[in-house]
Amino acid sequence: MSHCGQTEIDTELQADKKIVLAGNPNVGKSIFFNYLTGIYVSVSNYPGTTLDISSGKMGDAAVYDTPGVYGVGSINDEERVARDIIMSADIIINVVDASHLERDLFLTQQLIDLDKKIIVALNMMDEVEKNNISIDLEALEKELGVPVIPTTAAKNRGLDKLKHSIDQATKGNSIFTNNQELAEEVKNVESETGNKADALMILEEDENIRSQYSSLKTVPALREEIYTARRQRVDQITDQVLSYDQNTSQLARKIGAYMLKPVTAIPMLLVLLYIIYQFIGVFVAQTVVGVTEELIFVENYEPFVRNIIANTIGLENFFGQLLAGEYGILTMAVTYIFGLLLPLVAGFYFLLSILEDSGYLPRIAVLMDRLLQKIGLNGRAIIPMLLGFGCVTMATITTRLLGTKRERIISIFLLGLAIPCSAQLGVIAGLIAQLDVFYILVYVLTIFAVYVLAGTFLNKVLPGESSDLLIDLPPIRLPDLKNVFNKTYQQTAAFVKEAGPIFVLGAALITVMQKTGLLALITRGAEPITVNWLGLPAETATAFVMGIIRRDFGAAGLTSIALTPAQITISLITLTLFVPCIAAMMIMIKERNFKESVYIWFGSWITAFITGGLVNLLIF
Repeated sequence: MSHCGQTEIDTELQADKKIVLAGNPNVGKSIFFNYLTGIYVSVSNYPGTTLDISSGKMGDAAVYDTPGVYGVGSINDEERVARDIIMSADIIINVVDASHLERDLFLTQQLIDLDKKIIVALNMMDEVEKNNISIDLEALEKELGVPVIPTTAAKNRGLDKLKHSIDQATKGNSIFTNNQELAEEVKNVESETGNKADALMILEEDENIRSQYSSLKTVPALREEIYTARRQRVDQITDQVLSYDQNTSQLARKIGAYMLKPVTAIPMLLVLLYIIYQFIGVFVAQTVVGVTEELIFVENYEPFVRNIIANTIGLENFFGQLLAGEYGILTMAVTYIFGLLLPLVAGFYFLLSILEDSGYLPRIAVLMDRLLQKIGLNGRAIIPMLLGFGCVTMATITTRLLGTKRERIISIFLLGLAIPCSAQLGVIAGLIAQLDVFYILVYVLTIFAVYVLAGTFLNKVLPGESSDLLIDLPPIRLPDLKNVFNKTYQQTAAFVKEAGPIFVLGAALITVMQKTGLLALITRGAEPITVNWLGLPAETATAFVMGIIRRDFGAAGLTSIALTPAQITISLITLTLFVPCIAAMMIMIKERNFKESVYIWFGSWITAFITGGLVNLLIF
């Protein structure tokens, strides 16, 4: 019988042994991987997922980096991929965040229970010193039964020692040593599977592994019992090896507690959202983008490029328009990516990195978990939702961190439907500021109601259930600015690299639509809906078409049309709920698939026009 861990990516590297890096998210595994493999690295898409897996060679060994996970199982794509690669490993380098030992050792203990050869890289020892935490390394090594190497990977400390200690990896002290009842259950299933790791995963109710053994009849479901035993074992270990300087962490613990109590946490969150809006929606989206987009690109870069194209191949022909026309690859696409999106993306990733490093972001997720559960999500979904107010395209990419396909579909639909990006939000704010409070309330309450109703509907009709919120609550601390800027740079560069080609393709597509007359044809075809159903002037059809290209284009197009306060409100509601821009749509196709993306596309389209028409009929 083929082992579940033998995947297609295994065939890429021929080696005598397989070394796998495993650890929780954000523990620094990539630094270890790069150090061990050097430049001999390949990245391949894991079959059936959107996850990329890095692999490389170290001497006669193949080295694989796995997604960051809190446990080995099948809760989400990350866990399934990590499980498959780990199960086929000869040696596992378990990278542990030393400053979060209570959290990270749970995975360590599970890897040990899987009967694998382990060596622990106790990383971020500089954080341990900074937070006045003491770790008894000898006691930790004795309790786990595997080698423990202290490291600070970001400063290149301990990496060489780890590399030369890999062959000392051993099997450790499992939870079954002092639990005969569980040990007997594992032994009974192992007699059928011939594999202790598979036996344990079956007892932990992993259906993917269970399905491979058709000969198995009734197997007890012991997931909770094994989890409890493992948690107790980890608590026992940390009680013996950890000690803290209570004075330095007392204030941080109090602040962290206030961030979780609704009576204090909600006002704190509202203040944070106001700061985010002022920084991203006002300072970056208006001031910074005003310089980068208008001054640098629109007023200087684009005329320069058009002049070159005009003097070479000409601007009037198709290729001239494709390169430097209104929607040109070298004009509009470049301006959007570097003049508009780059500042917004960098700004949001900067704030996100501060929230992550300070320990506040996980607390926001916990605070919002109960509310988001009602629409089929958990608290972790607050991250892409917040990012969506910067750029829906970028936020769609971050839905990867959600646990299930079901949650990703719901969040992507809600992002495209009811979350206006910062550029669109700026235009909306300018238009709606001139209206009375009544019209503003109609707009805000309608968008909120559609968000809740759409999420509730999808939660009812999509199969499956929301995953539980499994999230670490790190201590509250001042962010390390060097780390914040480093994260911001890496994430922003990755976004530009991923989104750039999509914008180029979108620009080319719109140019073709314009030159063939398709754009004008669509505009005329939309007029009956805009006039008869929405009660808007005929020329607003053009604004909706432009909204497909970019959402803020559509809203900006309204500024040149004479509209009553009611018509402004209806048009803004419809445009906010209107289909995601082409860039976001293409990212959706990449993240999900074409079929699901088309459903989302037409679902938001239909919702927008029905809602706008109902507001027109029932309120105005």
